[in-house]
Amino acid sequence: MGKIEGIKIQNYGVLKDVVLGRIRENQKARALGNLVAVIGPSGNGKSTLADAFGFIADCLEMGVEAACDANNRGGFEKLISQGAAGSISFELYYRESHKTRPITYEIEIGPDDVGRPCVRQERLRQRIEKYGRPKSFMHLLEGAGYAFEGNDSGQGDDGSITGKKIDVQLSDIRRLGIVTLGAMKQYERIEKFLGFLKSWYLCYFSPDAARRLQTAAPQAYLDRIGSNINNVAQYMYRENKREFEKVLQEIQSKLPGIEKIEPQKFDNGQMMLRFYEKGFEEPFYSQRMSDGTLKLFAYYLLLHEKNPRQLVFIEEPENGLYHHYLGELAEEMKNNVGSGFSKQLFITTHSPFFVNALGPDDVWVLTKKRDGCSEAKRASEYAFVRELAEEGVALGDMWYSKYFEDTEE
Repeated sequence: MGKIEGIKIQNYGVLKDVVLGRIRENQKARALGNLVAVIGPSGNGKSTLADAFGFIADCLEMGVEAACDANNRGGFEKLISQGAAGSISFELYYRESHKTRPITYEIEIGPDDVGRPCVRQERLRQRIEKYGRPKSFMHLLEGAGYAFEGNDSGQGDDGSITGKKIDVQLSDIRRLGIVTLGAMKQYERIEKFLGFLKSWYLCYFSPDAARRLQTAAPQAYLDRIGSNINNVAQYMYRENKREFEKVLQEIQSKLPGIEKIEPQKFDNGQMMLRFYEKGFEEPFYSQRMSDGTLKLFAYYLLLHEKNPRQLVFIEEPENGLYHHYLGELAEEMKNNVGSGFSKQLFITTHSPFFVNALGPDDVWVLTKKRDGCSEAKRASEYAFVRELAEEGVALGDMWYSKYFEDTEE
């Protein structure tokens, strides 16, 4: 369990200095909710924001140098904001539950002496007492530093120490320290936070990929492009057939034109989904379904995971979908994430129909400043939003009417 209450991004492309939600330096800001939708004209940083989350996930998996080159990023020199010197940095303000003290994770990535990207600095902080300043329970400068065991230990900015401090020297400065230390049971807080980061799911669903025939290998979670959609159905069928059929019944009620979805098991153990469409006697297998139907099915399957990923990021879910379905999808997403700490959903969208189903506190607006870099502002912070909402004007309609664009500097 857990969610991000705020994120700060510096020197990552057009996101030169962007803050969403509450961070350590601004405790008065309202925390991010369980559904965070980001809007704005093309070129204002929505895709860069999505890629920033993907970059952090890639740093965990493959190290910072490989992450800079992955997914056509072009290397560190292409990633860092134009005119910026030094490092790309991220700050995540994380809380495991409403009963736990928040944790701040800070990371700086910059060139080493020979120009190769490395982890310049990495730090985890948490308050020990109910009140007071947070103390660092992990702090590394280019792989060297310290970590603390236990849940109530750390070092203050004044050098004061509580608990057992252990010196740390990593052998690879291109790997995140939390990956190495989080594998050790003695660092329980680092282990839990690493588990949260590893649970992120960045969705790049491709209908063509979902149509591919896969080997009979049950899998608990959809991969990034959805190529294993039948394998996930197979896993759910094996784990709990009755519950899986309930999930299918609920999903099929949301898909337009679909009367029934049922799994078919083949002799080799492979599972294939059959879709019964209105007006047709014979079913269609997933390979023959439309892009929109497959995409909606994947989204609803994602929302019904038995043990959900804690953070899901979906970029432009409206692509390939009929606009009248988007309001229902947004409502389903909002209801699914609820108000607890089990799941958080980030969305970027161009669709006013999707945004109309959301509230002003759920939506963030990215706009360009005069220097060409982006800034983020919660929709509820615009005075005209409150005034028009009182008159019954939906948020997506305000955006479609270019109200937010007229506020640019």
